[in-house]
Amino acid sequence: MSNPAIEITNLNFSFDKLSILENINMTIEQGDFAGLVGPNGGGKTTLLKLILGLYKAQSGQISIFGQALKKQRKLIGYVPQYADFNSDFPISVQDTVLQGRLGVSSFFASYSKRDKEIALNVMQETEIFDLADRSIQSLSGGQMQRVLVARALASQPKILLLDEPTANIDLRAEKDIFDLFKSINQRMSILIISHDIAFVSDYINKVFCLNKTLVCHKASPVTSDTIHALYGDHVSEVHHRH
Repeated sequence: MSNPAIEITNLNFSFDKLSILENINMTIEQGDFAGLVGPNGGGKTTLLKLILGLYKAQSGQISIFGQALKKQRKLIGYVPQYADFNSDFPISVQDTVLQGRLGVSSFFASYSKRDKEIALNVMQETEIFDLADRSIQSLSGGQMQRVLVARALASQPKILLLDEPTANIDLRAEKDIFDLFKSINQRMSILIISHDIAFVSDYINKVFCLNKTLVCHKASPVTSDTIHALYGDHVSEVHHRH
């Protein structure tokens, strides 16, 4: 039996003596497309940063494919909610995607032919190949999000973490990019944070509901009972017209 892509055991994390996450146990199998939902301040982004090794838990363990996180960190690709660089910086789409090769190939040499081939391949996959020479300043929200996904894929990860990747794009672009994630999921495990519970449940095979602790874990669509357990009684539904 293969090791889980991500296995979290009895994890606890506090910041300045304030408890953020308590007794988290989570398993994401190889090939899972898992969703992480919950209210603002519930600890979702913190959990992703713990998986990335950016934060260190006070107790508990995170394993990646059965090995310690520090040994497997390079197997994880990450797409932030917002671009983590100044969008006014004069850099092209292709150069942004090539940043995904930093730390994978040489730190000191220029990008290799192999690096450039990988960058071109992921730009084709994410449908931004025709934007290669464009400045990132000129991109729409949906185009920019595809660039960030391509940059993450350029590191050739086996796990992809996504933090609200569709927060700043319209509904049509949101569906298109989720279709892309579904295709990517054929070769890697995905964990995605999203507030759009109903939309995400059409794509994922597993959902984790987090509000400081894991409220529930189901492989079926999120129900009204789940929503009330997470957010309380005062919840409004928003219906999208297509």
